[in-house]
Formats: sequence, structure tokens, C-alpha cells
Amino acid sequence: MPPLPCPVASDYLQQQIPQTLLESGEHRLLRQIITEKMLDVAFQPILGLASRNHLGYEALIRPRHTEVFPGPSELFAMAERCGLSTPLDHACREVILRRFAELGLPGTLFLNATPNSLFDHRFQNGETQGLLRSLDLPASRIVIEITENQKINDFGAFREVLGIFRNKGFRFAIDDLGQGMSNLRMWTEIHPEIVKIDRHFIDGIAEDALKFQLVRAMHGMAETCGAFLIAEGVERQEDFLAVRDIGIPFVQGYFVARPSPIPEKQPQRSVLEVLSGSRISVFPSSTKAVGNSVTARALVQEVQAVAPTLNCEHVFHLFEEQPELRELAVVAEDGAPLGLIHRNKLIDDLARPFRRELYGRRPCAGLMDRAILLIDESMPIQDLARQLTRATRSVLHEGFIVTEQGRYLGIGYSQDMVALITDMQIRAARYANPLTQLPGNVPINEHIERLLANQTRFVACYADLDAFKPFNDVYGYRRGDDLIQLLGDLLVETADPREDFVGHIGGDDFLVLFQSKDWQSRCERVLALFERRVRPLLSEEDLTRGSIVCENRSGQLIQHSLPALSIGALPVEPGSFGSHHEISAAAAEAKKQAKRIPGNSLFVERRRAAYPITLDAGPAAQPTTVAPCR
Repeated sequence: MPPLPCPVASDYLQQQIPQTLLESGEHRLLRQIITEKMLDVAFQPILGLASRNHLGYEALIRPRHTEVFPGPSELFAMAERCGLSTPLDHACREVILRRFAELGLPGTLFLNATPNSLFDHRFQNGETQGLLRSLDLPASRIVIEITENQKINDFGAFREVLGIFRNKGFRFAIDDLGQGMSNLRMWTEIHPEIVKIDRHFIDGIAEDALKFQLVRAMHGMAETCGAFLIAEGVERQEDFLAVRDIGIPFVQGYFVARPSPIPEKQPQRSVLEVLSGSRISVFPSSTKAVGNSVTARALVQEVQAVAPTLNCEHVFHLFEEQPELRELAVVAEDGAPLGLIHRNKLIDDLARPFRRELYGRRPCAGLMDRAILLIDESMPIQDLARQLTRATRSVLHEGFIVTEQGRYLGIGYSQDMVALITDMQIRAARYANPLTQLPGNVPINEHIERLLANQTRFVACYADLDAFKPFNDVYGYRRGDDLIQLLGDLLVETADPREDFVGHIGGDDFLVLFQSKDWQSRCERVLALFERRVRPLLSEEDLTRGSIVCENRSGQLIQHSLPALSIGALPVEPGSFGSHHEISAAAAEAKKQAKRIPGNSLFVERRRAAYPITLDAGPAAQPTTVAPCR
């Protein structure tokens, strides 16, 4: 059958290539690279978390002439400018397929392809299939990974060409999910078998509540439509564990293995040990999301940018083709943003008599709005909110430009910011303690159930203040809140956020779920710090006397001890408890035992389970007493 017409937009295909470019040394070198296939390949493994084997490898092209083309992006950009993208794609495919077969790598080959390259008749009509047969590589072992660098104008034609490849046995993946709305649309339009999550959402997911929630939502979407997810850019153990515990089935990144010309056929033992370990990740709390951890980057919409020299008629057509497009960013060659072109203003200007004829061929920079608000992507969301309240009314309605190191990143809108902050505040109100903003009972119980389900050894430490009510009665509720906040801060400061979960049950009651091996020394440090830091909250008179004096209901003066901290520690062995209800009851009993010890104290409950002493760096844990402050 004849090849299908290509529905992919490409400005360069519609423009005449300058003669100077055709005669340049870069153009001649590019032709030589394509003809002689002067290309190298690196393969990066993709790990299957359930199988504990490599699902396959992504092939990454590397140009040899790095002095002219430092990386693949420069090579492919020159090919696009010279109209040689299709021949370069074909050369890359051949080099990759031959090298993959030569190395005898197991599993699936992930082959990057632009939407435009799928309409290459040599790819469609048998030449690539003939090469695969000669290499004894069935098409079922190839996943075509569609890169998002070209706009698809006709999804109907695109689905048709995908059907041709699927009938031959190929599968499809979309790359960089989350980078923009267009690849979300691509997901719904082409129903890929595999979806890759952009590395931006994976880097730091162990600490970033917003990234965590977004990736969990992507996981739900994938389950709904039957697609498999791959988390890209996993470089840290903490992020690896977070991705594993969310349920993402496949992982790619430096933590698993770096790209290599001759990659390992089996996963590294160190990676498998982490994967098989009983430690679970501590999911980042969404209750902290309305702080400095969420930045303007969360609001970025990757709206396409245009050059200031592009004519107004072309810009008009872009708005005409994309009804959802509200603004276009005008960006200089070095990536610096120059202004915004607003849909309504441009259409209104060109709708006047003779204006389109007069200005249609003129550079669009003449009609752009230069009075724009530039926001760095690292700006905390609360700082952005304050800045927007001082901005002009047009910015509030028309948007602002988000930059990264001075280069254009995308456009943000104040409505999205308000919706984001509101959603975070609602989640915080539902699941966090309003005073400390620490996770409340629902997330505490969920984390305990995860620990139990994973057969993880941990210690539940119930922390409670002694003599809190007399302190609150004498010093007032405001100072009482300060004392509760002090305890919450100490627990957070002392715990390891990668392994230990700090929750606020309510009032002056806290629960810490330790996976840290040195949990006992951490508890003892909390007690010592509390003894020192509580002193500024007390009067000199009470400190000297060593007690607080207040009236009882009969008007009699009663002496109470100074505030102290009691911690009841409950070691939990796999299989020793069945639910969070049992853990809560046993930890509360351990706390009662601790409160019977005068002063700041730690009581370790050893009756329910024999907890291995080797988990603690110190000697065998015994009920510990620290003298109250005098």
C-alpha cells in the first residue's frame, strides 16, 4: 500500500533551506554521518520491579563528532534545519538495531522515533522489517517510543499509521508524561501500551508531596486504561523506594544503571538488595505542600514559543488551529522571553479594516505585550501569590511567564495558582493537625498498615507531655501551643525523614514510627533536647521551685511537677500485630508505663515482641529515665 500522508507540522519542511546552510561544513558533515552511519549507541536498562529483571533497554544515539555536535539534540536540530531528519532517523534505526542484535541483549528494545518518522515509507513498507528478519529480531521485541517534538495536526491519520505498525507486532510508548498537556492528549488519542513519566516528576518525589500526588494520579490513570508506567530519571535510593511503593512497575535511571555501549544483562546486586529490602518509603505529607516546597514550576503550562521575526499572519494561523491557545510567548534565540501575544488582542487588531493586509507580513514582535511578569520556576508558591496580588489586572487575567535560569519555560495563570493552593489547604485541613501541620490519624494509620503489610520491622514510639494541663492553666493556651509545637519540632528534627514517620495524634500526643536502626538513641536525644529547650517557656520562679503551682476546683493551691516528656516505645516484629488498632493500643500502654517513671523518660515495651538488640547501636534498651529540669 502507498505510504500515508504525514499529518505532522514542521515549519522547516515548509520553508526553503538557505543556500548558505546547504554549503556549510556542518551540512556536509551531517550528510557524511548519515551516509557512513558515523553514529554510536548507548543502551540504558529498564528494570522490572516485580520480575527483578531487565524489561529491556532504551537505545540512545551518540554522535561521534562531538566538537561539531556535542550531543544528539544538536545533531537532530541540524538535521531538521537541513531537511534531513528522515534520512538521519533511518540511519539511527539501522545502527541501533544492528548493535542491539550484535550484543545479544535480552528483553525489549525501546526505539525513539518522531511522529514524522513513522510516515517514512522505508519504515512502513518493509525495509525495516526486512532488517529485523535478517537480525532475527521479531517486531514484538520493539517498542517505538514517540518523542514529543512535533505537533500532530490529524490524529485520525496518525492512529491509522500506528495501526500499520501494530499489525506487524510493534508496540508504542509515549515519552515524558507530564511535560505538557499535549502528551496527555496523545495518551487518550493513541492508547499506548507503555507510558514514561517525565524525570521532573520523579526527581525528589520522596520529599515532594505534590510530585508524589501527581505520580500517584498517573498510576491510577494507567491502571484505568491498561498501560504500563516507567519512571524515568530515578537517581536516588529514596526516589526508587517511593516509586516502588506507589506501585510503578518499571524504573529507569542512574540508580538502576547508566547508559553504556555494552550494558549489563542482569540488574546490579546492590539494586536488587534495595528492591528486596523490607524498608518502606515514608510518603511525603501533603500537609506541608502549601509551604516553600511547592514552587512556580508546578503551574507551568508548556505553551509553545515563537521567534520575534515570525510574521503576524503565521501567528494568527497558530491561534486559529489551536482554539485552546490563549497566549503565545515570544522568545529570543538565546531563550530569553521578550513578551506575550494575547489571542484576543491579536485577533481584534487584525480584524480592523486593512490591518491584516498591512501587518500580516510584519514581525509579530510589533504586536506583542512587553509589560510581562517574569517569574523564576524556583519561586515558592506563597511568594508568587503575594507578587501576583501586587501585579496589574492584566497579569491576573492573561498570565505570566515562568523562566528557568533566565530562559523561557512556560506560562502560568493565576487561576491555576488559586486552585492549587485551595486544594492543598483542603487536604491539609482533612489530614493534618492544624497546629503542627503534621500528619494526623488517617495518614498515621495508613503508614502503619503499609509497614505491617510489607512485614517491616519498626518501632512505634508514643510521645506524651506530663503535667501539660497545669502548665496550660497557669501559662495560658498560647504558651501551651508553643509547648506542643516545641515537641513536634523536636520529633521532626530528630527523626530521619527518609525512614521515620512523625504523626500528631492530637493535643500533646505524638506517634513516631521508626525504621531507623538507632531509634533508641534518637529518642534519648529528644528527651535531652526537650529538657534544655523547655526552660525558656517557664518562669524563673517555677524553675527555682521545681514545680508549677495552681488552684484546684476548691481554691486550694496544688503543686505540680514541671512539664516533662514520656516516650513509650513498642518494638514491632513481622507478624506480631495484625492491624493499626492493635499497634495503637499497645503503644498507648507503653506510654502509660513511661509516665509512671518520674521526669523525662523512655520506656521500651518488651513483653509483646522480642526486638533484636542489633537494631540499636547502643546497649540493650532498658526503661530510661532522664531527670526533670530543675
